[in-house]
Amino acid sequence: MAKTQLGARVDEDVAELARKRAADLGLSVGDYLARLVQDDTSGLRARAVDAAARFLAEHQAVFDEAEEAQRTAGGARAA
Repeated sequence: MAKTQLGARVDEDVAELARKRAADLGLSVGDYLARLVQDDTSGLRARAVDAAARFLAEHQAVFDEAEEAQRTAGGARAA
């Protein structure tokens, strides 16, 4: 597939995040951005966010209990 060059201006901190994440994934910045656009337009990202929200809604009590246990245990050690 032929490639087209695009230009975009972003804040330096955003550019650095893109460079680092692309490197983490073993991708060029262009390939990383292409993947983000494909995931976004295919609905993959939205489905992942929806799945995470459902998971948290179903299991929030477990996380709340774990946080409370950490707070309680932390307070006991400090005494």
